[in-house]
Amino acid sequence: MAESTDLEQLMNSFKKFAIHGDTKATGKEMNGKNWAKLCKDCKIIDGKNVTGTDVDIVFTKTVVDDHHEEFQRALEELAPKRFKGQSKEEALTSVYKLIEGKEPTNIGVTKMAKTAAVDRLTDTTKYTGSHKERFDESGKGRGKGGREELVEETGYVGSYKNAGTYEEKTKAK
Repeated sequence: MAESTDLEQLMNSFKKFAIHGDTKATGKEMNGKNWAKLCKDCKIIDGKNVTGTDVDIVFTKTVVDDHHEEFQRALEELAPKRFKGQSKEEALTSVYKLIEGKEPTNIGVTKMAKTAAVDRLTDTTKYTGSHKERFDESGKGRGKGGREELVEETGYVGSYKNAGTYEEKTKAK
């Protein structure tokens, strides 16, 4: 079996794959999608000996809820299929080495388009009219204040610069 540091790296990789794409995940349970991603990203699925179907079948047999026993049991079942010429222990060690220190990859994820047209349309400094009022000088949105005319119940005219100074003037006398 693997050494304790190797086992820690294995469990660390398990946690990273377990929480991948799920904001509510604790890292102690893994769903079928993330299990398949772990097997694909770590190259346990080779397309010949181990396929996506094999990985799904092993997952449904072992259901990887507890991150120690069931995860290792699932790997023990896949190891001899992946490394056919090796003994069970050697195959398991080889599978551990494939997983240790790995993280989920984001290959194939759609990137945001950065074209001149997008830049031009989202540049708030070029906005005119009522749209210009919705953003401050830095380009940050003003929220509700930028969309609606907010009425202040202060008793002063909206553009009066010395609003709130009457009390100070009457106390000074």
